[in-house]
Amino acid sequence: MRRSFSLVVALAMLVAWPAVAVAAGDPSASPTPTVAPAPTRVEVIKVEGPIDSTLLSYVQGKLATAEREHAVVVLQLNTAGVLGQDGVALADRIAAMSVPVITWTGPEPAKAAGAGVLLMQAATIATVGPGSQTGPLYPLDLAHAGARPDLSAALARWAAAHNRTVPDLSAIADTGIAAQPAIDAGLASFAALSVPDLLDKLDGQTVQVQGNAFTFHTHVATDAAQAKVGTVDIRFNNMGPLDRMLHWASSPSVIFLLLLLGLAGVAFELTQPGFGFAGFAGVGMLALSVYGLTVVPVSWLGLAMLLGGVGLMVVDVRMRNLGLLSAIGLVVFGVGSWLAWHGVGPAIRLSPWLLTFAVVASALYYGFGLTVALQSRDRIVTAQRGLIGLIGEARGKLAPEGPVYVKGTMWRGRAMSDAIAPGSKVRVRGIDGLVLKVEVEPGATPGGPGPVPSADG
Repeated sequence: MRRSFSLVVALAMLVAWPAVAVAAGDPSASPTPTVAPAPTRVEVIKVEGPIDSTLLSYVQGKLATAEREHAVVVLQLNTAGVLGQDGVALADRIAAMSVPVITWTGPEPAKAAGAGVLLMQAATIATVGPGSQTGPLYPLDLAHAGARPDLSAALARWAAAHNRTVPDLSAIADTGIAAQPAIDAGLASFAALSVPDLLDKLDGQTVQVQGNAFTFHTHVATDAAQAKVGTVDIRFNNMGPLDRMLHWASSPSVIFLLLLLGLAGVAFELTQPGFGFAGFAGVGMLALSVYGLTVVPVSWLGLAMLLGGVGLMVVDVRMRNLGLLSAIGLVVFGVGSWLAWHGVGPAIRLSPWLLTFAVVASALYYGFGLTVALQSRDRIVTAQRGLIGLIGEARGKLAPEGPVYVKGTMWRGRAMSDAIAPGSKVRVRGIDGLVLKVEVEPGATPGGPGPVPSADG
């Protein structure tokens, strides 16, 4: 009995020995496998261009996703401010995030101006890239260039949220400063060349997020050995194609060019007998410009003068004239273009070079290009009318349209009834725009002469 008890005790000690050895630090014991920590998720969100409704909706959606996934947020800034949106509300949203939010103004020559400065102050940490610009602070909203709201309460609120002193933004109220002066003024913590460089510099730092300590583990692994002990999972986000197009169209310069090209396309079709590619492309551009006008504020007087000036030039072209009406239209167009977006912030205001180019191009297009196109069309129509009653030959199958050879020239023909076989003799019965309306000549055989001599010259 005693021997059996001793045997049981010995077996138990043999089974328990590895665990005891590890606890005692016995080097001969088998080491416990090291499990690499889960990588830190980092969401990089580009805030590029004026923050309009499309970009604002995109940024807010990405911020909500980052909170759900407990990811660190990097806002990559290159913006002159909001466009008809509430920049203070967006900054409040960033300050209230349950995850760290870092702003990085870069790469060169990126800038954070207007409401972009507020995003820096509301973020957990603000950083800049070499060659970047911080400021000017005003205008916050590019749609209201003269507004200067009191920001003292908002700045104090964000400073308290991150346990910082309230910054003095007077130095950048009307001008921008470079990266190092922004750091010296306390507007940014440090400079970083890129997002990976930024994350490496953040690694090991501890910040307060909603009263809780958060330590960054954001070292970017450069080899396989480092990857085994944890790294970062960086996700670079971009807007979808439709959002990018709508955001692109929310700019006075783009709206102006869309209007200019769209009106030119429609005006060209007015000099032609039908409505072709230029017309449809022009309508598409005008539709996109209308969307832009719903986002960007415009002087309706200026827009009316712009459209009216183009209308006067088109009327003069239709009247086969190039004189006083075209000159008045050009002046009205130029003044209206200048007035249309003169009230927006300087960062998005129309360039004088663009306005000059538009006036010169319009003078050449409406005063010369469309006039030549219309005169050419008149000559073709006159020549076509002289073909009515003549006999030609179908040089391809007309089902219902195809090539027709009449009086030494190839024309576009259209069968008035059934399809016409190649080589058939046809008589011209009328014209539709620039298309000859033809029918088979009775008694004629394909390739053979008709009963009436043809006028092939």
